[in-house]
Amino acid sequence: MHPVDHPERDRPEGSALIRILVAEHLPLVRRGLVASLDSESDLEVVADVGSGEDIVPTALDVCPDAAVIDVDLPGVDGLNAAARLGEKVPRCRVMILAGQPNPGHVRRAFAAGVLGYMSIQVAPEQLADGIRRINAGRRVVDSDLAVAALEAADNPLTPRELDVLRIAAGGARSKEIADQLFLSVGTVRNHLSRILCKTGARSRVDAVRIATDAGWL
Repeated sequence: MHPVDHPERDRPEGSALIRILVAEHLPLVRRGLVASLDSESDLEVVADVGSGEDIVPTALDVCPDAAVIDVDLPGVDGLNAAARLGEKVPRCRVMILAGQPNPGHVRRAFAAGVLGYMSIQVAPEQLADGIRRINAGRRVVDSDLAVAALEAADNPLTPRELDVLRIAAGGARSKEIADQLFLSVGTVRNHLSRILCKTGARSRVDAVRIATDAGWL
C-alpha cells in the first residue's frame, strides 16, 4: 500500500472530499491516475495499491468513499476484487477501468454491485465526474457499452463447468483438473464436452476465449 500525503488544497466551503483508493498494477499508469485525481479540488487519493489482494485490507485501513479498480489486475482480478470489497466495505463505491471494455464484464460488474465501468482511455475530467456520480449513488457506464451488456447472452455454463474451464484456461489437462476438483477424469471430460457444446467452441482454447470475451470467466 502507498498512502498519499497531501498539501492543503482550496475547495468550496462546506464541500467534503471524496476519499479514493486506486488499484492499478502498472506503476506508471497508477501514478498518472493518482496525479490526475488529486488535481481535482474535491477528490483525494488516500492510498494506491498494485494488486487485487491488497484492495480489501487497504480499504479496511483507510476507509475510502470510492475505489478505482483496473479490471485486469494480476492474481485476484478487478471484478473479483470489487465483489470482495462490496462484501467487506459496502460503503465504498467502485469504478472499474478497462483497457478493452467488455459487455460480459459489465454484466458481471453490475451483478457484483459495482456502480461505474469506464474505459481507461476516458478523459481525466470524465473519470473525475464519474467518481462524483458513483459517490452520489448513481450508475455510470458508456451508453453503447450498457446496451451491449443488456443484449449479451446469459451464461449457459453451470458453476462446476466454470470451475473446470477456469482450471483448463491455465493449461491443465483432464487429469490435473480432476485432481484439483476431486472428480474422476471421465466426469471432467463430460464437463468439457458439455462446455464445448454450450459455447459452440471447437476446442478448450476456443471455449476459454469465448467465455472470457463474454465475461463468464
